[in-house]
Amino acid sequence: MNLSSVNGSFVVNAVERDTFTIAVTKNVILTVLCIAINYINSTLVHTFMKHQIFNSSPRYILFIHLVINDMMQLALSTLLHIISYALYTINVPFCLILLIITITTTLKTPLNLAGMAVECYIAICIPHGQICTVRNTYILIGLIWAVSALSILPDLFILLITEPLQFFHSRAFCVRDTVFRSTYSLKKRDASHIVCLVFVWLLLFYMYLRILFTAQGATVDFQKARNTILLHGFQLLLCMIVYVRPMFEQCLLYLLPQNYSTIRFSSYVIAQILPRFVSPIVYGLRDQLFRRYVRRYLVCKVSTSNNQRKNVTVPRVMIKLK
Repeated sequence: MNLSSVNGSFVVNAVERDTFTIAVTKNVILTVLCIAINYINSTLVHTFMKHQIFNSSPRYILFIHLVINDMMQLALSTLLHIISYALYTINVPFCLILLIITITTTLKTPLNLAGMAVECYIAICIPHGQICTVRNTYILIGLIWAVSALSILPDLFILLITEPLQFFHSRAFCVRDTVFRSTYSLKKRDASHIVCLVFVWLLLFYMYLRILFTAQGATVDFQKARNTILLHGFQLLLCMIVYVRPMFEQCLLYLLPQNYSTIRFSSYVIAQILPRFVSPIVYGLRDQLFRRYVRRYLVCKVSTSNNQRKNVTVPRVMIKLK
């Protein structure tokens, strides 16, 4: 991607922009996907809030935190994508706010999945312990927020030190590598992604191997436990594509510099949309207990309302007959 400075604005060369038809098509597709996925996720959140059985379970608390985080991340990243086409450049302070929140929510997803793996390990391998409590679950969520926020703060400090004051009064193409463009920030980003990638995967392998051995030795449904572990691993693999996305994009741009827009759109769909599409299926609709309650709001809402009306009117008729 070639950048140039025009009147204090850092922009991408116009030859790399999509045509109007292609731009509208891409943004309509992303908007429809965002609305559909967030509608399903909002139904999951509503189900969680309406039933006390989920509020007292650490597993469902971590799951609903993942859902809410994905809703925020998907909405903000889609907004940034639309802004990059509609407005092209925006004021740097406003861009910084959107980027910091988006990056933080993106980094929280793999950490949340790692926390869910730990909870699953404790529930199966240490079933009589008092570790997985509601209080400890909220403490873990607070630690996830803290680690995600601390990971972006060094980039902000580097930006304040290395960039002139004029940069903060300018307009910029609102993507991470354009705003946090210092060499130190780029190296720090790659190093932190590699460290987190290795840590989460080592933790995942250790926890899930222990779960498999425990499940096999305890004469439980081994095949079901194995399938659940494989699905969780697949979901975590999708979510952690975000860590290798910058390096993958750089390699493709080096080989195909004229296809910047196509590469950026494709990597965005794979790294941001696809994991958020799979999450409700793997962690929500596949769970028997959660699916039984969600079905009332996704499918049977009308019939449930009619049954409630009938239940209300029957006593009145009986009273009149008496």
